[in-house]
Amino acid sequence: MTRRYFIQNTVLSAAGLWITEAIDKKSAVSKNPRRRTPRLSPGATIALIAPAGPLSDERLQQALTNLSTLGYSVREGTALRHRKGYLAGEDADRLRDLHWAFADAAIDAVWCGRGGYGATRILPRVDFRLIARNPKPFIGYSDITALHIAIGQKAGLVTFHAPGASALLPPDTLQYLQAVLVEPQVPYTLTASPFAIDPPPMTISPGKASGVLIGGNLTLLTALVGTPFQPSFRGKIVFIEDIGEQPYRIDRMFTQLLQATDLRKAAGIALGTFIDCGPKTGDFSFSLAETLHFCLGNLGMPIAYGLPFGHMNNQATLPYGIRAELDADKISLTLLEPACI
Repeated sequence: MTRRYFIQNTVLSAAGLWITEAIDKKSAVSKNPRRRTPRLSPGATIALIAPAGPLSDERLQQALTNLSTLGYSVREGTALRHRKGYLAGEDADRLRDLHWAFADAAIDAVWCGRGGYGATRILPRVDFRLIARNPKPFIGYSDITALHIAIGQKAGLVTFHAPGASALLPPDTLQYLQAVLVEPQVPYTLTASPFAIDPPPMTISPGKASGVLIGGNLTLLTALVGTPFQPSFRGKIVFIEDIGEQPYRIDRMFTQLLQATDLRKAAGIALGTFIDCGPKTGDFSFSLAETLHFCLGNLGMPIAYGLPFGHMNNQATLPYGIRAELDADKISLTLLEPACI
C-alpha cells in the first residue's frame, strides 16, 4: 500500500512540475515585449509563402517580378503553387511553409503573396516558440491579420501590415515601405489618402491620442472574437480597414467588437480606406459615412477615416506593436518610434 502511494505521489509530483514548467515557458513567450526585427536590407533573401488563399499564375508572376525588381532574392514555399479549393493547399502544407520560412537562417524576411482565406485555420498549430527564436520581418495584410495578431500575442514580435507581394507597388507604396521597413524614419507621419473618395477623408470624433498600434482587417478582427487569439484593444491605437462589405455588415462587425471586446477602451481608432463598402443601389441603407458615425461616433475617443491603408494599391506600411499618435482633426497617424533595427 505504501509503495503504491509513493509511486502515485511521485508521478503526480512529476506531472505537476512538468505542467508548471510548461505554463512558465508559455508565459515567458506570451509576456515578451514586442521585439523589433532586423530591417529589410538590400539584397535580402525573401521567403514567398501563401498561408491563406492561392495565387493565380498571373499573381504569382507579379510577386516574383516585384521582389526581383526590388533587388531581393526569392525562395518559394513548397505550397506556394498548390491549390485546394479556396486554399493554397492543405493546412499542414501552408503551416509547414510558415515554419520553414522562420526556421531557415538563410531567409531574411517572410512575405505573404496574398491574403484570401485560411490563416485562421492554422493558428492553433503554429509553433510560436520557433517564430520567437527566429525574429525576422513578417509582411502581409487582409486575411494575414490573423497571423499578425497571433504572432504579436504569442511570439512578441513587431510585424508589418503591408501589401502582399503580388500587389501592384506604385511609387508612394514603395516610399511607405522604405520609410518603415528599409530605412526607418522617426517620427513618420501618414496623412489622409487622396484615393479615399466615397466617402472622402473625415474626422468622426476629434482629438489626439497615442498608443501601440494594433488592428487590421475588420472581418478578421471579428473572426478572432471568442478564440484564444482574440485581441485586446485597451489603450491602443486601433487601425481598421475592409473591402466589399455593405454598410449593415460593417455595422454588424463593429457592434460585435464593441459588445464582445474592449474596443471601447481603445485610445483611438484610425480607419483606412474602405473599398466598395457602399450600399447596393435601391437598398434601404445608411451610407458608409453614416454607418461609421452611427457605430463609432459616441465612443469619446479620437477617430478618423481615410488614412492610406486598406485594399488599395497606394497602401502604407503599418508596424504592429509600435507606438503611434493619431490626430483625428488633421486625419494623420504618426509613428513615434522605429519599427525595426
